Amino acid sequence: QINKMFGTVVVGVGIAGLARIRDLMNPMPSSPSEHLKLFGFVSRRSFGNVNEAKQISLEDALRSKEIHAAFISTENRSHEETIRMFLEAGKHVLVEYPMALSAKAAHELWEMAEQRDKVLHVEHIELLTEEYKQLKKEVAGKDLVKGTLHFTGSVLDENKTGFPAFSGIARLTWLIDLFGDLTVTSATREKQKDKNYSRMTVHFQTANKKPLTWIEERGPGMRREKKINFCFTTGCLENFPQVPRSAVGLFMQDQNLFAKKLLGQVSKEELAAEKWRILRCLELAEVIQQHCEQPEKICS
Repeated sequence: QINKMFGTVVVGVGIAGLARIRDLMNPMPSSPSEHLKLFGFVSRRSFGNVNEAKQISLEDALRSKEIHAAFISTENRSHEETIRMFLEAGKHVLVEYPMALSAKAAHELWEMAEQRDKVLHVEHIELLTEEYKQLKKEVAGKDLVKGTLHFTGSVLDENKTGFPAFSGIARLTWLIDLFGDLTVTSATREKQKDKNYSRMTVHFQTANKKPLTWIEERGPGMRREKKINFCFTTGCLENFPQVPRSAVGLFMQDQNLFAKKLLGQVSKEELAAEKWRILRCLELAEVIQQHCEQPEKICS
C-alpha cells in the first residue's frame, strides 16, 4: 500500500467542494493525503477549470478506471443518490454530513459499501475543531446533571438541506460523542413562515436518565453560534475553552482520515465505533423529525 495512489473526483463545487479541490491539490507533506490524486470535478454548472482542476462529466467519473474515490459535496438532498451511484460503480466515497436524509437509506448505503468492500466515510469536521477536542477533555469523567446545546444560524432552504434534525446533525453528533447514547423524550418545532423563522427543541435522556436539551434556531440575520450549558456534579460549564486554532485545516484533517482508511491504517474498533455513531445519529434525527411532524394532540 505504501506507494498506492488513489485517483479522486470532487462532486459539487460549493464552499465544501472548493475546499476539497484546494486540499487535494495541495496535500500536507508526508501525510496520508499524498496518496490521493485529483483527476477532476463534476458539477451541474459549467466551469471549465477550477485551480487547474478540470471539469469532467458524471458519466466519465463513474466509468473511469483511474478514479477510485469520490468526494461528494453536493446539497444534502442529493447525497443518497450520488453515494449509491459511486458505490455501484465500485468507488470509495467521502461524503459531507448528513450522508442521507433517512436512517433507512443510510443503513442500506452502509451495507452496500461493506458488501463491495469500499470505504464509506462521512465528514464530521465538527469533531475535529480544537475547541471541541478541548471541550471533550473537560467533559471526560464528569457526571452530567443536565445540559443544553443551543445553536443559532441563518435560514436554510429545507428543500435542499432537509429537516433541521438532519441538517443540524453536527450538534446531535456532539451530544452523542460527549455523553453516549441518548433517547428522545420529546421534540417540537415552531415555525413562523412570514418571518422565515424556525426553532426546533429536542429533549433527550442519557443512559443514566439525565436530561439534555438541543435547540436549533434559525432566522434571517441570526449569527452562527453555539451556546452550551452543561452542569455536572462538580459545577457548570458555560463557555467554550479558549484554544488556538489548529495549523491543519479541518477539511485537510478529514481528508487525511479518509486516506488513512483507504490505506487500511484505521483500526476495526475505531471504524465500528464511528459507524455506530453515524447511523445512531441518523436514527435519532429521524425520530426527532417524526415527533415534530406529528399532528398536534388536542387536549380536552
